[in-house]
Parts: sequence; structure tokens; C-alpha cells
Amino acid sequence: MSKQDGSGRLVSPEDADDTGAVILHADLDAFFASVELLDRPELRGLPVIVGHRSPRAVVTAATYEARRYGVNSAMPMSVALRRCPNAVVLEPHFERYRQWSAAFFEICRSITPLVEAVGIDEGFLDVAGAGRAVGSPKVAARLLRERVRTETGLVCSVGAAATKFVAKLASGRAKPDGLLVIPAADTLAFLRPLPVGALWGVGGRTEERLRERGIGTVAELADTPEPMLRRILGEAAARHLRALARGEDPRRVVTVREEKSIGHESTFGTDLQTIAELRREALRISDELGGRLRRAGVAARTVSVKLRWSDFTTVTRSVTLADPTDSGRTLYRTALGLLDGLIGPAGERMQPVRLLGLRGEQLTSQPSASLWDEAPEWRETEDVVDAARERFGRAALRPARLLGSRPDLRGGPAQPGEG
Repeated sequence: MSKQDGSGRLVSPEDADDTGAVILHADLDAFFASVELLDRPELRGLPVIVGHRSPRAVVTAATYEARRYGVNSAMPMSVALRRCPNAVVLEPHFERYRQWSAAFFEICRSITPLVEAVGIDEGFLDVAGAGRAVGSPKVAARLLRERVRTETGLVCSVGAAATKFVAKLASGRAKPDGLLVIPAADTLAFLRPLPVGALWGVGGRTEERLRERGIGTVAELADTPEPMLRRILGEAAARHLRALARGEDPRRVVTVREEKSIGHESTFGTDLQTIAELRREALRISDELGGRLRRAGVAARTVSVKLRWSDFTTVTRSVTLADPTDSGRTLYRTALGLLDGLIGPAGERMQPVRLLGLRGEQLTSQPSASLWDEAPEWRETEDVVDAARERFGRAALRPARLLGSRPDLRGGPAQPGEG
């Protein structure tokens, strides 16, 4: 499997067979950090962390040199600097990232008009019809990588395969700065030796549950009778994970995507005074935002927190997730990490809070089966809650920790906004 620090890198030879590998997944390597290095070329080859230089902040991005020390995005900055004390810390510049992202996707569309953005720094390309103008899939992938490097100074890794799922796995394995081609006939040979955690939807707890039953590889999951998998994982997760393990992924490249964000915020009639109150309200808002994302059929790649103190000073923090989410639980855990960066995990910098908001950005379509959630069993629970609320009203079900929570809100949900 690929390693986030690039130590598991695998690339294809020049004469690789690309028969049927018409789906490309192109992913800019260490995108935010790489953009910062465009203006600081003297830092290339050094461990660089992008984020606010505060022990309470979180890591926005890190170069591969920093990742080899165990530094990852969304990690508390204090932890990152303990692991890599010699790192150079650079402030993020999100407007630059949007500009370079637009340039990247313009290059993608010069290869084929069938481009699906799935985040600010990655996308799928369908090159099945690009043969006459561009060439075979591997030629198209090489041309894309060359144009990105020449026209932007950035580097992208590309996976080519017959399906979106395998193409994304291949691009991750090719990082950094690589191309991995998986011909259609080799799909199962590529998938079966992988650890079961390689499947989207297998998080830590699910992987542990599978391994306890002797299912440690994709091959073992694919060969497990479906009734047994249903007993372990539940019906939906068993059906879809088994399909992935067998190389089945019918999703096509979707080119139409409305760029927007969805947020929810509340202004409190009485200022929040304690970290317990703040966390409870963060749970309520995360639960509401997750439901709105699911109703809209989208998932958020970036999560942003907005906090307004009683003196009307307003601060925002955001983090880009490894995978898009529409799960209220994931939104809540992410919000807590961002809030800890602002007030400290023990609330030692807590001031009275007038407003709290949470926004999902970089929205992408999310399959209804939610194969990519870190905990499929939790998504099934949220689906049941959604159904109950649809039938009986929003107050029908809510997290137990919100029972008795204060209703003194002066505000309501923020309207869906521009991207």
C-alpha cells in the first residue's frame, strides 16, 4: 500500500500495458506546501509545514520531507514540531491555492473535457475518447504530468485504471511524482494482495473487526461469503466493500458540479462561558451540518470553524481532510481539533463566545452508499436518523449529549454560499 511519506512508491515502466485503463486520477503532490515553495524555492528538499505557527494550531499541509518524521495534515502543530523540530513553518495562503487549482484543472481539460474535480487538488479524467487527439491512457497521463510541471511548476501523481476506485489507489501508490498504470485485466491482481484497510470504507475499527475474524487482505474479504460479511459489517457495508474488493465500481466521471459551500452557525442569546458548553454546541451544529450535506447529496473536503467572542472579535480556522465527509461525527471531531487550536484543549484561553459556526467547503458528490466513510456502520446509523427526522421532524432524534441543551439562539443556519 501507499505510504503518506512516499516510502511505498510504485511506478510503471515505460512500456507498461494500459489496455482498458481509461480512467485517470490526477493528484497534486503536497499541494498547499508545493504552492508555498513556488515562492520559496530555497526551501525545496527541507521539511516544511504549512500552518499557523502557534502551538494550538493544526497542520494544514506538509512536504514529504516533513511527513517522513510522522507529520500529517490536521495534526496539532505542537505535536508536529515535537516530531520534526527542524521544520520550517509557513503561513497558508488559500487564495493562491484556489488560483493554482484553477490552472491545474484547466490543464486537465486540455487533455479531455471529461474532468471531475473531487477537491481543490485532485480529479478524475475519462480519456476513453481522447486517443485520436492525445494518445493512449499512459500517453495522456504522461502529457498531463508534463504540462502540469511545465506550466505551473507543481508536480502531480497519476493513476490509470479501468475504474475510479482503482485509479485513485494507483495514484496514491505512485506518490510522489509518479505514474502507475493498472490495465483492466490486472485489476484483481493489483487489489487482492493489498491489506483490507486499502478499501475505502474500512477504518481502524472495521479493519480490527475484520482481522479478528482472519480477514486481513482484500483477497480474503472478496472470498468471504456475503452472509458472513453481513454479520460482521452490516448489509450495506458488506455488499459494497465486497464489490470493491472484486474490482467493481460502476461510477463514471461526472463533469457537472456546482461549486458552493454549506454552513450552519448560531448566535447565542447568552454567551457561552465554558468549554463544555462550547463542545455541546459544536456537536449540535456538526449534527445539523452533516444532515444538510447528506440531504444535498454532497460531502465536504474542507471544514471551517468560525468563532466570535463577546467583544465581536471573529476568528476562523479550516482544515482540509484526507477524504470528503458528510458524517456529523467526523465533522464534530474535526471541529473539536480546530477549536482546541483556538482555545486550548482544556479551554485555558476560553473567552465568552457569542457565535459559533461550521462550514463544509470544496463540496463533492458522495455516493449514496457512502463507501468511503471511515466507519460504514456509523453511516448506516446516520441514515436511520435521517429517515426518522424526515418522517417525524428534526427534533425526533438527536445525540444524547444534546438532551437539555440550551435553546437560546438568536441565529439559525447559514445559507448555502458560493465556493
